[in-house]
Amino acid sequence: MHCYVHIPFCRARCSYCDFFLVTRQDPQERFFTALYEETAARLAAFYGRTIRSVHFGGGTPSYVNTDYLGRWLETASRFVSLSDDIEITVEANPEDLTSEKLHGLAALGVNRLSIGVQSFVPEKLRALGRCHTAEDAARVTEEAMKVFGNVSVDLMCGAQGETAEDWQRDLRCTLSAGVPHISVYMLALEKKTFLARQVKRGLVTLPGDEVQAEMYGMACEQLGEQGFEHYEVSNFSKPGFFSRYNLGCWHRESYLGFGPSAHSFYKTGGQERRCANVSSMVRYLASPREARESSEILSEEARINEKIFLSLRLSSGLEIDGLLDYHGGGKKVLEIVEHFRQEGLLEIRKGVIKVSRKGFLFADKVAEELLLL
Repeated sequence: MHCYVHIPFCRARCSYCDFFLVTRQDPQERFFTALYEETAARLAAFYGRTIRSVHFGGGTPSYVNTDYLGRWLETASRFVSLSDDIEITVEANPEDLTSEKLHGLAALGVNRLSIGVQSFVPEKLRALGRCHTAEDAARVTEEAMKVFGNVSVDLMCGAQGETAEDWQRDLRCTLSAGVPHISVYMLALEKKTFLARQVKRGLVTLPGDEVQAEMYGMACEQLGEQGFEHYEVSNFSKPGFFSRYNLGCWHRESYLGFGPSAHSFYKTGGQERRCANVSSMVRYLASPREARESSEILSEEARINEKIFLSLRLSSGLEIDGLLDYHGGGKKVLEIVEHFRQEGLLEIRKGVIKVSRKGFLFADKVAEELLLL
């Protein structure tokens, strides 16, 4: 099993962000008291199970005192076993990562850091509304590599005013830092965000889809040349540095989510269940033991749909026999697969369908077409 812990605190909300978070500091002590209570209540039902990875996400986990994270690990270890080679990841922002904070996280047993750099270009950071400077990003990434080694950097393309030269600089700076894992995201315009309102009012103009696709293609090519495996739509890794938690989710392994807005997926008694916690700090604090807002037992059709959808986001792909079985065989399936192959979106190797480098951009569309036959 895996665990995800949602820490919903941030210094400020970025203009493009639609995650559940709060920017007030005062409820932190009450929040963590509630989080430990939910954790104990939920994990009691999984007593004795082994946890292979823990992912502290948010929000910004690096923003809070490291003692809070340590107490969560202590709470969890009363009910479940933490594997000897457990991967413990903390998402972090550069402005939070002092030398003291880095070594404090390492002392807790954290062995993987995911840094939300987004860019090493000053103008681009300002356009994205980030709180750190380009100098912060470079300094922190270098020091994190000395403390952890297993470091991931997030990069984002498609900011207002961004040029191909800016994106090349981001790629060069990230590669020169020597990090073994890089996540590349194309800026998405999410509803109800400040950025979406600015774009709607004509105050901000973003690069078009074709420009973003070109930047994404540049990343795929250059990271591939440097020995990174493009193992998921947005993720690139050197051998042995894949995100265990993320791969567990994409491979549909059981994971438990804690904190407001967190999701869970687990298999028990021959059933598969997906659950979601409340997306409200007030409701969460009032009743952390009853934080679950929804729960659904997946049908056989839903299970297969998820497998197809998630498999086509991964470089490992999907066995074509499984797709044929799902649709009861049929010429139509093979015709659609061949159509995407000829368009350069799919490849077929040894009975396995895989998205191509070009196809990663359209993985969701391809999956949808294959599901709706």
